[in-house]
Amino acid sequence: MKLDSSPIAAIATAPGRGGIGVVRASGKNLQALIQALFGDTKLQPRHATYIPFTGADGAIIDQGIAIHFKGPHSYTGEDVLELQGHGGPVVLQMLLARVLEAGQALGLRLAEPGEFTRRAYMNDKLDLAQAEAVADLIDASTEAAAKSASQSLSGAFSKTIHALVERVTNLRMLVEATLDFPEEEIDFLEKSDARGQLTGIVEALDTVFRQAAQGALLREGLNVVLVGQPNVGKSSLLNALAGSDVAIVTPIAGTTRDKVSETIQIEGIPLNIIDTAGIRNKDEQVDVVERIGIERTWGEVEKADVILHLLDADHGPTRADEAIVANFPSGVPVVRIWNKIDLSGHKPGVDLMEDATHIYLSAHEHIGIDLLRAELLRIAGWQQTGESLYLARERHLIALKSAGKHLALAGEHAAVSDQSLDLFAEELRLAQGQLSSITGAFSSDDLLGVIFGRFCIGK
Repeated sequence: MKLDSSPIAAIATAPGRGGIGVVRASGKNLQALIQALFGDTKLQPRHATYIPFTGADGAIIDQGIAIHFKGPHSYTGEDVLELQGHGGPVVLQMLLARVLEAGQALGLRLAEPGEFTRRAYMNDKLDLAQAEAVADLIDASTEAAAKSASQSLSGAFSKTIHALVERVTNLRMLVEATLDFPEEEIDFLEKSDARGQLTGIVEALDTVFRQAAQGALLREGLNVVLVGQPNVGKSSLLNALAGSDVAIVTPIAGTTRDKVSETIQIEGIPLNIIDTAGIRNKDEQVDVVERIGIERTWGEVEKADVILHLLDADHGPTRADEAIVANFPSGVPVVRIWNKIDLSGHKPGVDLMEDATHIYLSAHEHIGIDLLRAELLRIAGWQQTGESLYLARERHLIALKSAGKHLALAGEHAAVSDQSLDLFAEELRLAQGQLSSITGAFSSDDLLGVIFGRFCIGK
């Protein structure tokens, strides 16, 4: 994304038809644009003015509300003009074209994705974590995710990170002051309780990481892949978890030829449930379409966060089931689902065994489904602790982990002697840099381009 300070404009509402549509412009001074659009009509800052939106020839394009937000008291920190009219795609495109035409003399151009929010960040209206929370709030797929994104947008996550940075900074000052005046010959580590301060910082960081990891789960969800032989009940289980008939269920083996995906919620956690084609023995004859479906099944297994391996409780395990297990990727949690207990006579239950957790249920009769939901939450590490959660991104978690490693190394140096103070100070500096990158105090232009490039254009 170019760092260009010229005025920008874009449609700020979602594509498609709606009751209201908004065209937004932002720049250092938009008085010339306002005059080109409305002539001698004055717009009082932060007041809504009902006014016709006309073309260059005077023909009315629409009638609506114009609001001028005088910088720096605006979303971007610059002058912002919002034209709120009817939400038809054609009328909004006509209105945007008129705004761009009227602003030609100012160098007004179409905004790039995320450019309004990037200007808010560059003008200190938002820090980087808050700016990311704008996109997360728009994309939130659950009520819990939306609440966490709102918290981050309000600055709760940023305040927590700033407090950590301040504690690390204060400890750095003590260490570096001691390095600057070695002739004092004071036992720095003991008199300033440096080890105690460091322990407190590490404990606070651990708490933040736990809250952020839980929040990241709200944002991303889990990819849960259903795997098994044909006709073991994978589609029935998908329908039972989803609470609706999203997959076709028949007694004919091989009904599912391609993946069927459905996103559901369990206690606010989004789960991306993926039903796949049944896996047959290699020596069984399958047609071309089913073979492609089986290949895609293994492709989904490679990307899974959790594998649900379905088996027929009425028939018991087979060599084909063992062959399926042998091809599972290592390190991915596997839950053995013994389905059709309504036919086998088993009771619903959970067995925690060395190879995997075994759950006995009936997808068709909806027996034992709650046991599976609870196990998925356990695997996800979801804990309703009552703590505030931050809708963290992967880069936030990486930065927090890296900061924790530097603090651990600082602790090792502190445990040796005062002779290691320079190494102690350096690890604190590196930890501070990692924490500060979360809010954007130390962020490269390349990183900013990636982050804001994923926004919609109107933001």
